[in-house]
Amino acid sequence: MLQGKKIVLGITGSIAAYKACYLIRGLIKRGAEVQVVITPSGKEFITPITLSALTSKPVISEFFSQRDGTWHSHVSLGLWADAMVIAPATASTIGKMAHGVADNMLITTYLSMKAPVFVAPAMDLDMFAHPSTQENLATLRRYGNRIIEPTTGELASHLKGKGRMEEPENIIRVLDRFFDEQHLERTGKDLKGKKILITAGPTYEKIDPVRFIGNYSSGKMGLALAEECAARGASVELICGPIQLTCTHPNIHRIDVESAEDMYQAACSAYPEMDAGILCAAVADFTPQHVAGEKIKREGDLLHLTLQPTKDIARELGKQKHPGQVLVGFALETTNEQEHAQEKLKKKNFDFIVLNSLNDKGAGFRCDTNKISIITDSAIKSFELKSKKEVAVDIVDHLAEVFKKQV
Repeated sequence: MLQGKKIVLGITGSIAAYKACYLIRGLIKRGAEVQVVITPSGKEFITPITLSALTSKPVISEFFSQRDGTWHSHVSLGLWADAMVIAPATASTIGKMAHGVADNMLITTYLSMKAPVFVAPAMDLDMFAHPSTQENLATLRRYGNRIIEPTTGELASHLKGKGRMEEPENIIRVLDRFFDEQHLERTGKDLKGKKILITAGPTYEKIDPVRFIGNYSSGKMGLALAEECAARGASVELICGPIQLTCTHPNIHRIDVESAEDMYQAACSAYPEMDAGILCAAVADFTPQHVAGEKIKREGDLLHLTLQPTKDIARELGKQKHPGQVLVGFALETTNEQEHAQEKLKKKNFDFIVLNSLNDKGAGFRCDTNKISIITDSAIKSFELKSKKEVAVDIVDHLAEVFKKQV
């Protein structure tokens, strides 16, 4: 949920300042925009040119950027940001934050910040345990700041971990969780009481006991949709082809299948009781006409396979669909994308179809990102490249709007 988020990253004079590079890279990889504000002592541990190269933005350190009267506005930064992260945060900086000692650009930015502030302390154990530091941290908590301390792994379970800066990947998880919760507060449980069928992953069509015809689908998009629907109050029936990923929400009931026929039977059985179906799985269009009972030996130069069409799950559910039900399709195309997707929309009786193209870098199979268009019979809405988790939000937002129009 970090796509498009604006993050002010405050860096102070700690030996852990090098970790800021990994934090910046992780945030930008997730789609965030990062502006670094560094204290004068912070520049003793890491150079602004390194940070600027990572963020593609000039690093802010001083109030005045040049001798011509131009200056950096801490007020503007406070209004620009969706969040401020101070990592590493030294005992000195934490004390200044707690008592409003505005003697550098970082503290003045903090005091002007309208967005939530996250603080990752970084110091030795004795400094961290000192009553003055603990009182300052308590003060920051009372002010509404979120203190990020080691919570996972060996670092969290040993006293020696106290005071050390949390690892960058865990800081990113904290931010991700925060923006997720914000999103759910905004959307509420808008799918509460809805029952939604979702298909995900590939299908495997057996050739013999050890070989199959399959595709590269990882199931990431389908599971992201299942988690998003469940988080918004729906009961989800998730039919999965062979994938390694797991889902965590208690509102998700998972059925594992292997072949297109297995998925067809499971989907047709479940859909009549559903309020909606989202057909995200990459189902094989063809399957071997005959499956060998034993492993086929390598004999001769050629192996001939006769393939026959699989049953069309989307077409069958489109026929079954009754008033009040919603059916959502997916189209992965390589040529004439919109034309083919619109044809599929009509043929399969979808309410809307989600189009992505293998021609778009970062979209399609085995990626953590996707770039989609949502197509209805009257409109096309295209989105930028996002994480599949964020794409799931866009798709479920549209589904919720369809439900609203039915009322």
